[in-house]
Amino acid sequence: MQYKIQVFIGVTLLLFSGIVIAQENIDDESTVVYQASYFAEWSPVTAQDMLDRIPGLDMGSMASSNRSSRGSRSSSGGRSSGGGRGFGGGNRTIEILINGKRTAGKNNSTDRQLSRIISDQVDRIEIIRGTSGDLDVRGSGQVINVILYEELSAASLQYDFSAEHSPDNTVKPRAEVSYNGQIGNLGFQTSVSRYDPLFYTQSREYSMLGDFSPNDEIREVRRRDPHGESLSTNFDYEIDSRSSARFNATWTEGTNTSDTRRKTTDLKIIPNIDTYQLETAPGTYKNWEIGGDYELNTESGDRWKILFISNALASGETRERFDILGKNSKAKNLFLDSWSETKERILRGSYTFDMFDGQDLEIGAERAQTILNSKLALGISSDSGIPSPSVGGLVPMPVSNANSIVEEIRYEPFLIHNWIFNSRTSLETSILYEDSEITQKGDVAKQRSFSFIKPKLDFRYDLTPRIQLRGSIEKIVEQLTFNDFVAASDDQDEDSDVQAGNANLRQEWYWNYELNAEYRLPRDIGVLSGRIYYEDWHDRIERMDVTVDESRLQSANGNIGDAERYGLNVSASLRMDMIGIPNLLVTASAIVEDTKVIDPILEVERRMMGMPWRGRSNWSFRYDLPELNLNFGMNVQDSFDGGRLRYDIDDIEYSSGDPFWGAFVEWISPQNITFRLEGEQIIENAKMCRERHRYVGRISSGIIEEIEDYCYRSGPMFSFRMTGTF
Repeated sequence: MQYKIQVFIGVTLLLFSGIVIAQENIDDESTVVYQASYFAEWSPVTAQDMLDRIPGLDMGSMASSNRSSRGSRSSSGGRSSGGGRGFGGGNRTIEILINGKRTAGKNNSTDRQLSRIISDQVDRIEIIRGTSGDLDVRGSGQVINVILYEELSAASLQYDFSAEHSPDNTVKPRAEVSYNGQIGNLGFQTSVSRYDPLFYTQSREYSMLGDFSPNDEIREVRRRDPHGESLSTNFDYEIDSRSSARFNATWTEGTNTSDTRRKTTDLKIIPNIDTYQLETAPGTYKNWEIGGDYELNTESGDRWKILFISNALASGETRERFDILGKNSKAKNLFLDSWSETKERILRGSYTFDMFDGQDLEIGAERAQTILNSKLALGISSDSGIPSPSVGGLVPMPVSNANSIVEEIRYEPFLIHNWIFNSRTSLETSILYEDSEITQKGDVAKQRSFSFIKPKLDFRYDLTPRIQLRGSIEKIVEQLTFNDFVAASDDQDEDSDVQAGNANLRQEWYWNYELNAEYRLPRDIGVLSGRIYYEDWHDRIERMDVTVDESRLQSANGNIGDAERYGLNVSASLRMDMIGIPNLLVTASAIVEDTKVIDPILEVERRMMGMPWRGRSNWSFRYDLPELNLNFGMNVQDSFDGGRLRYDIDDIEYSSGDPFWGAFVEWISPQNITFRLEGEQIIENAKMCRERHRYVGRISSGIIEEIEDYCYRSGPMFSFRMTGTF
């Protein structure tokens, strides 16, 4: 029923938009400009508040790309296709620029600055839908350029205080203070924050044996409590009218405590017997990054640019599991200590010049060095073997590929040609050559070299200034995830404490074919867009059999062969001006897709792992009441259940989940202080579920040993936030 309602809403909105198409003449400019005065009635406090009022900006995609991580160790068993190493040319759905420039950073990226820029600093916001050699990014679907006033009247001090209420009635504080300003040609922004969130989940697992008789029931409560501090700073210096430099740095350090309380009820005997376990997993993490760039524009209009990034992330965790024997008695049965440090150093330079009228060429190269140092120690309770204090007093267990150093040196020269045929048509053509060498030392010694040619065509045609059509063809080579090379802790399966690494991985790659259409409605009513895509994958990385000893089956991420992925994505972001409510912004989107690959263990065709389910939908609304300085909204995200399976060597998982509901209400006081109450997962019983079928031996045996029905939920989370500026 929910999907029928969403379809009805979408069709209704399309009909309304068709009514107003002919009501206004359209401009002759493809770039959409929002002056600061456009936002005045909503009294925004930050640049982020201003962007939230613009229809058609899929800020969720932008945020997702920032959070992107390669999920090879996740319970879904897949690998996301975002993120990666190196700086790259920018393939995200949305790129954020400030004064036409983006920050040379990853953890301290340009879009993270939006909530720290006060609205009084913003002159205008540009939505750039075309391509140009003048842009600081290439190949992006949409570019948001936040233009600040050349000179600020005064520096500003911004504060952001919040408290979060968790489902276990714990209240956690967070605080951030930012100082922004400009001294002559030097602009600066510094932020200090202290955070102490809490992650809380409850789960229930009921399992049956292969003959469908009851096996056991497991109930768990997990708490993870990270806390730490961070500092970030950005400097922008206009040396003269033709040259400028930027520098940014960020530092984060913290610790986390984690505990899991588990009750297992044995259903095989009557009366049932309960056993109890406790797990603790204290850990530390430290992350720093520095980056910068220098740009020189010549009198003839050519541009030289060089940038660098250096960062490091170190994290460690010691997981211990205890059997509870009595009120004051417990026995340790597992010790798992893991530590890793990743370092990255990037240097990139480019030269852009005009070739002919309407054509420019960018020539450049990037060098990147990435190093992973990983260590893991495993101890178990055993009657055989000699206990060791190095593994918590338990018996050490050998783990293949547990201690390794993986290093990659990558070179990437590139050519990017931009051709603007006329005011309505442009073509961006690029070719990149990637040459890399990966060396692994430690428990496994191996050295390999890879090289790829990566071409791309991006054609854009403005049928009218409001209707843009875009087509692209690109060869995309996914960078290898270093964590897949080495053994790592597996906290998703109590029957498998460690996941094996695979030193023989090679990059997966695919041809991506896309057709996009965007229609910006008159009078800024909204935006309608659609995308059709097809991906032809090669050397796809998923779980595969790496067993050496048949008495202990093992799997790891490996190259399993070719695959396909295709789908349709449609979205609408509309102001309800057609029904007399212009301050109501409604956004709806849906994606449906299918994938296929040959499973290496069963040798049957199935869906790719780690991809979205058969589809997902997202709808939200935001309603502003300017006369009260009040706004509120809600969003619902849901995935179409079915088709998302995780295949491993000895089990298959089937996943499903309830919709995610969120809501907020926000008020801006006469003193320009913003008060925001926000709720996440506000439906009390919303949960994610997984059904796991364990097999006797490999899944190819077809003999089910156990069926586990598992669901977890974290419950509603509410936060109260106060932000303001001095």
